[in-house]
Amino acid sequence: MSRTRVVVVDDSALVRSLLTEIINRQPDMECIGAASDPFVAREMIRNLNPDVITLDVEMPRMDGIDFLSKLMRLRPMPVVMVSTLTERGADVTLRALELGAVDFVAKPKVGIADGLRLLGQDITDKVRIAAKAQVRKLAAAPAAPAAPGAAKPAAPVASLGRLSTEKILFIGASTGGTEATKEVLRQLPPDFPAVVITQHMPPGFTKSYSARLDGLCRIRVKEATDGERVLPGHAYIAPGGQHLSVERSGANYIARVQVGEPVNRHMPSVEVLFKSAARVVGPNALAVMLTGMGADGAKAMREMRDAGAYCVAQDEASCVVFGMPREAIAAGATHEVLPLVDIAPHLIERLRTTAGPSLNRV
Repeated sequence: MSRTRVVVVDDSALVRSLLTEIINRQPDMECIGAASDPFVAREMIRNLNPDVITLDVEMPRMDGIDFLSKLMRLRPMPVVMVSTLTERGADVTLRALELGAVDFVAKPKVGIADGLRLLGQDITDKVRIAAKAQVRKLAAAPAAPAAPGAAKPAAPVASLGRLSTEKILFIGASTGGTEATKEVLRQLPPDFPAVVITQHMPPGFTKSYSARLDGLCRIRVKEATDGERVLPGHAYIAPGGQHLSVERSGANYIARVQVGEPVNRHMPSVEVLFKSAARVVGPNALAVMLTGMGADGAKAMREMRDAGAYCVAQDEASCVVFGMPREAIAAGATHEVLPLVDIAPHLIERLRTTAGPSLNRV
């Protein structure tokens, strides 16, 4: 069996040593080089041709974001970011995902040695996923995200008119999902039904992610809070480290945000969200399964379909990792399998043609 060949890029000698140790303990991977800055890394990549690199953000001579931008334009390859769990670290990490990084690991601010060892399984799992990911060349540097309060972009489609509060779109995503979810949300008109999202992310990142999306989308985007009403024209993202579900309260739907046991190794879990959708929303739900590794949410998406929901999966060609959509398809949960760019227009057209009077109900 061929082993995944990894180059570690980090200015800390301790972190380089620890990551090398973690990687080399795995029978299916090896660290073939460790670079202290991007200039050393550039030569290692050229000479050693690794399968995956792990990349720090803050480094001398050239920071990780500048290096990643150049790398994804000139020699695209799977990258796992290793970033500090701070507010700035979250913003920079999200920028790295926009540039094409497959995933990230949030290293602790204190107790680096013990913290990284505890994260060993997470790190090696993400390296394995990255090695199989579909990586695309970055055509040009993406525009910087909109500042809070900036004007929203023009809607690419005509609005739907006055919508029923009964309809809700549920989205599940993991690896590659931050950008895939953004692609879907940016195409929705401001009067689209409520959107409820579980994206596998750790604590400390979903608040920054929600704020970035809110500056880019015509609908409002926020991190979900427990007990709030789920409203049309709004998207609610599960906070990292907490499960998100929906409940009925009289004529309204509300968000339920709770800490619990991981489900399918995840918290938040798509399974938890989709099960609540099947139970509470039934035929008034729409569901989308986006890119991600594993099977989280596949069984619950089948429950949604059986309850009358309309279900769509992202196709393999447009996925970074075709895991969660593949499992949903295999479970018989989907009505359609579509390229990422077609999902939002398809849902909008379906609402127009099938919802009937409910879309115009006062």
